[in-house]
Amino acid sequence: MTTTTTGPDHTRSSASRSALQRPGDRIFSGTALGAGIIILVTLAAVAVFLIVQSIPVFATNPADNHILEGEPFLSWVWPFVFGTLWSSLIALIIAAPIAIGIALFISHYSPRRLAGFLGYVIDLLAAVPSVVFGLWGALTFAPMLVPVYKWLNDNLGFIPLFAGTPSGSGKTILTASLVLAVMILPIMTAICREVFLQTPKLHEEAALALGATRWEMVRMAVLPFARSGMVSGAMLGLGRALGETMAVTLVLSPLGLVTFRLLTPENPTTIPAIIALRFPEAHDSGVNTLIAAGLILFIVTFAVNFVARWIVSRRAEFSGAN
Repeated sequence: MTTTTTGPDHTRSSASRSALQRPGDRIFSGTALGAGIIILVTLAAVAVFLIVQSIPVFATNPADNHILEGEPFLSWVWPFVFGTLWSSLIALIIAAPIAIGIALFISHYSPRRLAGFLGYVIDLLAAVPSVVFGLWGALTFAPMLVPVYKWLNDNLGFIPLFAGTPSGSGKTILTASLVLAVMILPIMTAICREVFLQTPKLHEEAALALGATRWEMVRMAVLPFARSGMVSGAMLGLGRALGETMAVTLVLSPLGLVTFRLLTPENPTTIPAIIALRFPEAHDSGVNTLIAAGLILFIVTFAVNFVARWIVSRRAEFSGAN
């Protein structure tokens, strides 16, 4: 005798199989898979292009390269790598605490109407083109900072960062970093705000019920829950700063040097800025040299994002529902 299973489990499994076979599910699954494949293919195509176009730089004599002018490529590109990392790191150090503070104020302190208005302003700030930030930084912000730089040099000149003769125009690596900090502030604030708002209400209410003040509740419940999100926001902001071109180009002079001084007119510049400045006059092997510099920037950016994903994955086992 043959028995047929018609219990609840069998009915549920049949329904789930039929749901997976619906045309809408198949279309959505295929679209998502195709989008992921397109991203990987595009990334691979960019990497292959950069590598192939960079090979002639290492296969030719640097003396025949009008960009290198006889200098080895790695020696030529190193000051620009330093300038890229140095300016982006300063921008991140300045922007991260401000972004976290604004996000906390919007999510846990400000009235609802004010929070909505501030959120709108932050999102609007992210839509401002980078060339506008660059013009503002070069023409308005830099002259405003000249007295500040003079005061820092007079009172804190014993610190190597503020030593040397301060710039009379205000166009320094610190000015460029401050402009970058303003540019990356919206994305970091938006990510931190959304992560803070997703903190389990039970955790917050439990901390308050135990007698914690609002700041103690934020410190014990909100910040631990949002730690990986804050790291992700910081790394996204850092990636934006690493690849920024026009704002830095309009503020800094194209000098290839390594210095930690923040106030002097002799400043290191970044890889995107040097590519934008030298590309119009580049030809033959000079074009390959600038593409090779772009490859170095691609590797640096990839490494930053890889480290960010590793940090976030270490916190992946933490769940606010536990």
